[in-house]
Amino acid sequence: MNLLTIPTHLLNFVAPAVFVGTFLAVVAPWVLRKSVRRSSWRVRALSNSLCGLGALLVGLWVFGHDGKMASYLGLLVASAASQFFWMRTGR
Repeated sequence: MNLLTIPTHLLNFVAPAVFVGTFLAVVAPWVLRKSVRRSSWRVRALSNSLCGLGALLVGLWVFGHDGKMASYLGLLVASAASQFFWMRTGR
């Protein structure tokens, strides 16, 4: 692996967490028809993404390599839990 491929690998590792976190932050208030007044969608997206990234890092540590479906399941559960927290505190 040379210096040009390292950023590509890191970007491909982080991209699912950022996509899922942002998607949940933008779509969840529309689907659940609840307003989140305390925070902007950017703060929720960042929080969801960081929780999802943490789950992917735990999966990488446990399994020894990336790409396991259990890691992606952890990503979804962690991001959804973060979004649920923001939806509950936004009332």
